[in-house]
Amino acid sequence: MDAQARRFDPKVPFTPQQARAAGIGRDVLLGPDFHRLLHGLYVSADVPITLDLRARALLDLLDDDAHLSHHTAAGLWGLWVPDSPDLHLCRARGRRHSRPDVVTHTCRQHGDAREPGHITTRGGLQVSNPLRCFLELAPELSLVDLVVLGDSLVARRRASQQQLLERVHAESGPGIVRARRAAALVRAGVDSAMETRLRLLLVLAGLPEPQVNVVLRDESGEVRRRLDLAYPELCLAVEYDGRGHLASDEVWDADLRRRDELTSGGWRSVVVVSRGIYREPHVTVERVERALRDAGWTGTRRPARDWTRHFPSR
Repeated sequence: MDAQARRFDPKVPFTPQQARAAGIGRDVLLGPDFHRLLHGLYVSADVPITLDLRARALLDLLDDDAHLSHHTAAGLWGLWVPDSPDLHLCRARGRRHSRPDVVTHTCRQHGDAREPGHITTRGGLQVSNPLRCFLELAPELSLVDLVVLGDSLVARRRASQQQLLERVHAESGPGIVRARRAAALVRAGVDSAMETRLRLLLVLAGLPEPQVNVVLRDESGEVRRRLDLAYPELCLAVEYDGRGHLASDEVWDADLRRRDELTSGGWRSVVVVSRGIYREPHVTVERVERALRDAGWTGTRRPARDWTRHFPSR
C-alpha cells in the first residue's frame, strides 16, 4: 500500500478522487459503508452527520474568505431556526459558488458585513454573529419564525432584548421592517419555539398578551410552579403540551396532579397541542377567549389584519 493510501482516513471527509487513490471503487463508495456529506464529499457511515461536520467540510474546500451565515450560522449558534437542506455562505459581492448544496449570499446587507464584530469565530469556524443572523434571515423567514429566532437569541443568552431592539433600529436594508416588528415581539424567559408560536397566535389574533414564565410561590416564598404562559391577574394558565399520547402514564399522572393543584389554588388552565396551532388555530383562539371572559376579562379583541395568514386553518 502506498503512502497516500496509508494516510487515507475514511472518518475524515474525502473526495471521490481520494477514495480512488485509496482503492475504494465507485460502487463501494455509493454503498452502505459511506455517507454523502456534500456534493463531491463523502465520509464513513460510522461518522454521525452533523451541521458542524458539514460546515467544516465545506469551508475546508474553499480558498477564499467566505463565512457561514443565515440558517447555517444560526444553527451553529444553537438558535431555533427552520431546517435548511443547504449550507449558507456569505461572500464578498461578485463572488459566487456553484455547488448544488450551497446557497451563497452577498455580504453587503444591512450595512457592511465585513465591519468588525459582524463576523466571529465559533468552534474555529468563521460565522455571522447571532444578531447578524437575525438580520440576515429577516427577509427570508416569516414573522412568526423570526420571533421564534429572536426568542432563542435571548433564551440562549446570545443577546438581550435591548441589544436586539437597538440593533434593528440602527440598521436598514432588506427585511428591516419585519425585523423591527419581530424584535418588538421578542420576550425573555421563553423555553421553546412552540411556546413562542402559541403566544404569537393569541397576540396576533387580538387577545391580551400572556406573561411568559410566570412563577407561583407558596406562603413561605418557595417556588411551587412555573407556568410557560399565564394571565396572573385572572388566574388563567395557557399551556402547550407537545407530548400528547406519547407521554408515559407517570408523566401524564404528574400533569394531572399539577393541573389539579392549579385548580385547587383557584387557577384555570387551557391546554393546547400542536393541532391547535397548526391545524385549528381559530379553535384555540376561541377556547382561550372563552376562558379569559369566564375569568373576568372584559376587553375587546383586536386582531392583526394578517393574523390568519400567519396561522391559517387547515
